[in-house]
Amino acid sequence: MSLSPMMQQYHQAKEAAGDALLLFRMGDFYELFYQDAKDAAELLGITLTARDKGDAARGIEPTPMSGFPHHQLDQYLARIVRAGRRAAICDQMEDPKQAKGIVRREVTRIVSPGTLTEDGLLDPKSSNFLAAIVPAGEQTGLAWVDVSTGRFHAAAMATDRLSDQIVRIAPSECLLSDDLPDPADLPERCTRTRRPGWAFGQQVAAEALKKLLGVKSLDGFGFEEDSERDALAIRAAGAIVDYLQETQRSRLGHIDRLLPFENESTLQIDAATWRSLEIAHTLRDGRREGALLGVIDRTVTSPGARLLAEWLRGPLTDAERINGRLDAVAELVDAPSLTDAVREKLRAVYDIERLVSRVTTGRASPRDLSCVGRTLAGLPALKAKLSGRSSERLAQIEQRIDLCPELRAKLEAALEDDCPHQARDGGFVRPGFLPELDECRELMAGGKQWIAKYQAQQVEETGIPSMKVGFNKVFGYYLEVTHAHRDKIPDSFIRKQTLKNAERYITPELKEYEEKVLSAEERVKEIELRVFAELCEQVIEAGRRLLSTAAALAELDVLAGLADLARSRAYTRPTITDAPVLDVEEGRHPVLDVMQPEGQFVPNGVSCAARTEDPEALLNSGAPKPDTRNPETSPSLLLITGPNMAGKSTYIRQTALITLLAQIGSFVPAKRATVGVADRLFARVGASDELSRGQSTFMVEMTETARILNTATRRSLVVLDEIGRGTSTYDGLSLAWAIAECLHNDIGCRALFATHYHELTDLADQLDGVANRSVAVHEHQGDVVFLHQIVEGAADKSYGIHVAKLAGVPRGVNQRAQEILSKLESQHDAETQLTPVEAQPVVSKPAAPADGLQLQLFDAYEHPLVDKIRRLEIDGTTPIDALLMLREWKESLGS
Repeated sequence: MSLSPMMQQYHQAKEAAGDALLLFRMGDFYELFYQDAKDAAELLGITLTARDKGDAARGIEPTPMSGFPHHQLDQYLARIVRAGRRAAICDQMEDPKQAKGIVRREVTRIVSPGTLTEDGLLDPKSSNFLAAIVPAGEQTGLAWVDVSTGRFHAAAMATDRLSDQIVRIAPSECLLSDDLPDPADLPERCTRTRRPGWAFGQQVAAEALKKLLGVKSLDGFGFEEDSERDALAIRAAGAIVDYLQETQRSRLGHIDRLLPFENESTLQIDAATWRSLEIAHTLRDGRREGALLGVIDRTVTSPGARLLAEWLRGPLTDAERINGRLDAVAELVDAPSLTDAVREKLRAVYDIERLVSRVTTGRASPRDLSCVGRTLAGLPALKAKLSGRSSERLAQIEQRIDLCPELRAKLEAALEDDCPHQARDGGFVRPGFLPELDECRELMAGGKQWIAKYQAQQVEETGIPSMKVGFNKVFGYYLEVTHAHRDKIPDSFIRKQTLKNAERYITPELKEYEEKVLSAEERVKEIELRVFAELCEQVIEAGRRLLSTAAALAELDVLAGLADLARSRAYTRPTITDAPVLDVEEGRHPVLDVMQPEGQFVPNGVSCAARTEDPEALLNSGAPKPDTRNPETSPSLLLITGPNMAGKSTYIRQTALITLLAQIGSFVPAKRATVGVADRLFARVGASDELSRGQSTFMVEMTETARILNTATRRSLVVLDEIGRGTSTYDGLSLAWAIAECLHNDIGCRALFATHYHELTDLADQLDGVANRSVAVHEHQGDVVFLHQIVEGAADKSYGIHVAKLAGVPRGVNQRAQEILSKLESQHDAETQLTPVEAQPVVSKPAAPADGLQLQLFDAYEHPLVDKIRRLEIDGTTPIDALLMLREWKESLGS
């Protein structure tokens, strides 16, 4: 069966679209054909039909077809992208009414999860990153861009750090070479897009970048092409540019800088810590609400919300920069009327970053331009509010706000207050802006008046009272005269049609007016589109100034939001020091403090300092001396014991989160806090396994712990919870003991170690830098009340059976557990206890008989536990008693 010209056109477009679903514009619908139609019907829930009946005799099946109305494009695009698919939009490039033959169509854009720019398809509070990865052994190149804002970063990093950065930027799409396997570090929700290997080549990538950025060298952006390390970053960034040029098919002028990502200038947070501390999303359901970001976000603009998330992704490690932010927050906290006024002004600010992006890529609407103008109109008052501020940061923000007065004036003069979403709808240019446009509009609006006036004039001149002006699509405007007045027709009338009772005529004046009226509507659209294009060009020309202003406004929004948070939640300004100390009085968990009823959360303090061979260096570092201890006696490692549900995990998490908040430049939930800047933050809290990689919970725990021990420095902060619980008791206890020793002896960093291994508390007697802390518990008549208060000393019980009771474990199970516990405790012999520091001496096995006739499956060991089992009375021993004793024996034997 031969293809029609239109279907030939479709196949050409499909070849350009590749694996993307091709949305082929046909009149008022976007249609899909063949396999695309089947996929779309299932994915979008639309009807699958057929374009033709096929040819059964020749074995040709009907052509599958599905589609949807063109005005529902954004709605269906969102569903396609959420499913991780790409969509190619093939639009009509000319008006079907004016087309000579088949309408010309072209693929104008390929939409993918990482290339979205429309507000309706994006989360306004979250960045949407497209990433590219170039692995090269121990080093990996990584680049990421938010096409909706133009923010473009690249870096080369150790391959084992890749997963940390991937978790933090959370790309929605990642470009990978088609000749390399998938990295194991990509999150499941990230769409993997395969690209040809040559797109990642260094020369191709460097040239693509330089062409996009309009430069001859990348040195000015901090990338040396001759550097082997920088070359990886350049290759990743160039692959992104190549992909964007292929998919966007428009200008990318808003992407005008490539920013190097410097790991050294930010607090390093690995993937496990990011998840454990629930910084951006909760562990249970991945929501923003209930995570740290959701609780502290008081921003009132979308760019501000995205910037706050960026600050959390990369807290500062420079005390001077941190204090610069804190100075600004402090000034706003001390001036609540200023803060409220600034936030009120910011509420009227639109998302300039994404507006400029849409204008640059040719996807803007008249309403977008109007939003730019409205934002500029509100800037003078906002700028005035910042005039004369004492903090350097606020003064810099005030200077960076560019009012762009000439652009504002043009937009306000040209655009109506209420502009349409589509330029083709027209009606968005103000009257009086362009005389030519006003004339056409008057012609359209005044047609009836002119016709009535002309008709009256002709009646008077000819003396034909029944003459009237009419219109039809064949002849246009005409004058109709009955045959009774035929002799009064002037010579200037031109006969066009004879009817039964009348004649129809035209005149040169009527024909001229007809041409004006019929073309007026088209002229109005044409003029308005020309004005729209000119305004877009002016916005593009001011693009860099607008983006700089947008960045300043976003920072102001974050600082004002942090000030509002501090004032409303009674946060205090932390003292920031380079000394590796941490001293917090009455600290609170920033999330639970908000989620729990007012006043219910129990505050707790912490005081620790990294170990040093020169205590005087800490004393003279400028760090405030802690209230209860000094650097000579402050422990580096706090061992926290206590029952489940008492608050151990909350306590260590809140310590980490307070440090993180301080290093983004925020006030912290505490009565007083001194925070020594950390270079790395590690948190191993909670259990998880990665079955897809064949890793058990314990394997994941040990892998993450190994990474901490191998990469933490003296300036790091480490919080660990229940290390070693995923294996046998003595294995776990031994590992926990050795890990604690390593943190204290080898690394010497500030560390909080929550554990149920009460044996670890002996470390406080053996190591000078270890101190015991426990969660206070009140026990009365068999009931236990958790006080959630951290006190000095070690806990003496775990209260696990009581927690099981609170959790709803059946009463019979709890009673039986209590019986078993009592029996085990009564049989406990302190003299036979093994400790991981002083192991029991190994007892040699008895030699086999000389004749070699005695065969045994297990040789008899002489061990106190064996005697305990032997002494059990058979009649009074339950299976679980014997099982527990045998397990204890097995653990004591080791391997």
